Amino acid sequence: MRMRNDLMGRVFWGMGNLMVMAYALLPVLWIISLSLKQSRHLNDQRFFPQTISLENYRIIFSDMQFPAALWNSLGIAVISTVLAVTLGMFAAYAIVRLEFPGRRLILAGALATAMFPSVVIIGPIFNMWRTVGLFDTWLGLIIPYMTFALPLAIWILSAFFREIPWELDKAARVDGATPWQAFIRVIVPLAAPAIFTAAILVFIFAWNDFLFAISLTSTNNARTVPAVIAFFTGSSRFELPTGLIAAASVVITVPVLIIVLIFQQRIVAGLTSGAVKG
Repeated sequence: MRMRNDLMGRVFWGMGNLMVMAYALLPVLWIISLSLKQSRHLNDQRFFPQTISLENYRIIFSDMQFPAALWNSLGIAVISTVLAVTLGMFAAYAIVRLEFPGRRLILAGALATAMFPSVVIIGPIFNMWRTVGLFDTWLGLIIPYMTFALPLAIWILSAFFREIPWELDKAARVDGATPWQAFIRVIVPLAAPAIFTAAILVFIFAWNDFLFAISLTSTNNARTVPAVIAFFTGSSRFELPTGLIAAASVVITVPVLIIVLIFQQRIVAGLTSGAVKG
């Protein structure tokens, strides 16, 4: 009876996992299929393309705005990630290790900031950036990204720092290390999994953003790929740019998907660190 229940449980959870995977992967496979179809076959109602064509990829990379947007996306996401993780690392360490009034209030404020709907602040930021000259610049996107990415990094890293034994830091100082040396040589290597997790999540947030990118840019100087896709048009008013949009979506989705699949264990470990130990 027990073996039968175990078998039924495995079948139930196996079928559930397969259904979730199919639900998650079907849109991705559909976009890849559309990107590989020729223009005249886009409405043939077939899931798999009759003839595999790289025409859509050739067109988007021959257009000047897409390579420029790809460079903007990469540069802005990397800078936002480095700044958010570096500042978040110092802030989280100070919140966890140092005794000062208002520590819990800072963490609560960081969480509230991360949960704040970004659409509410678009209007004020748009007006301020136009006034101070940050509109349509890299810095004009990096600052809003930091507003939401930094609290996320602080929360992930503070949860991980709580699990690191305080005695290791004290032992390093007893051996003659300065507080800075103890932090860099002892604490940071131990917190590397959480730092890596925070970096991946912040990079994905900046890489996928559409709202700030479409609202705070107007040219190829800072416009990122999610915003550029909205400006794709067909060769004529009667042609929909479905294939071009699908190809651009694949270019920006597949690299992130590969990174998440490769480092999924580290991401889960970083997100669940401190979940049990208070």
